[in-house]
Amino acid sequence: MKLTLDEAEALVLGALCRSGVTETNAASVARALIAAEAAGQGGHGLRRVEAYSAQARAGKVDGRTAPVAQRPRPGVLTIDAMNGYAYPALDLAVEMLPAIARAQGIAIATIHRSHHAGVMGLTVGRFADQGLAAMMFANAPASMAPWGGNKALYGTNPIAFAVPVEGDDPIVVDLALSKVARGKIMAARQKGEAIPDDWAFDVDGQPTTDANRAMDGFMAPLGGAKGAALAMMVEILSAGLIGANYAFEASSLFDDKGPPVGLGQTIIAIDPVATGGSGVFGRLALLAEEIGAQEGARIPGRRGQGLAKTAEASGLEIEDDVIAAIKAIG
Repeated sequence: MKLTLDEAEALVLGALCRSGVTETNAASVARALIAAEAAGQGGHGLRRVEAYSAQARAGKVDGRTAPVAQRPRPGVLTIDAMNGYAYPALDLAVEMLPAIARAQGIAIATIHRSHHAGVMGLTVGRFADQGLAAMMFANAPASMAPWGGNKALYGTNPIAFAVPVEGDDPIVVDLALSKVARGKIMAARQKGEAIPDDWAFDVDGQPTTDANRAMDGFMAPLGGAKGAALAMMVEILSAGLIGANYAFEASSLFDDKGPPVGLGQTIIAIDPVATGGSGVFGRLALLAEEIGAQEGARIPGRRGQGLAKTAEASGLEIEDDVIAAIKAIG
């Protein structure tokens, strides 16, 4: 079924409000999920609504709370998500951190007692739209073993980066440190589809094409030992240094069982003018031009940006079963 972005947002908003989420929080979540869907990231889009709603009803996520911010140091913003959804806390960081970064040249926001960070490229892109470079790190419930191990210890632990480009869309890098994002396996499971045999392992550590066995097992790291080491780094940046749960301490994002997940996110924002002077944006544009001039080369972020523009103009194609499941909530 095809829906306009407004229709899709209203669909999500209604399901969350029926599940006891405040309209303010529901609107924040709905905007984020629709933006993910529009950017071609369905694993972080409307297929999350059932789990999000069930968690609100069960109290695993507090849909009625509001994030609380503090400034312990001039360049540091700390946000307690209060075991609510991550998106209101991320909205608060996007609102408050740019002014701090411009004043200090660089600033950091940490978010603890948080939830699913969604498509982080969309978050860092909001900083780039304000003329800032931004890096973001987030942990997720354990789904990846340390290199050489056979027990999930780290999450897929994505990294995102964005920088503004003069006269064009930002450059945006967004990648999970597993071979693929776990949301893709979740989507395959919901659709009853097989997955490639190099995405994940079953509980016995054997490669599997069965999405159900993959969800019970653990993910393959991107780049082998290097990806596993980077996942550890993100675990430290988004949990160890900021007081959030480690991946192995967090409950699942995919069901309503257990306590709040208590995950963490860290955002570092940089004012490019402070580091590179007034000509920095032209220099960034030059790099983008050089990439774009090579036949077959793609500037990171352009595909999602293009899909989002198409969705804005033409709407979203949403599977009928997803729409039916959302309408049935509550």
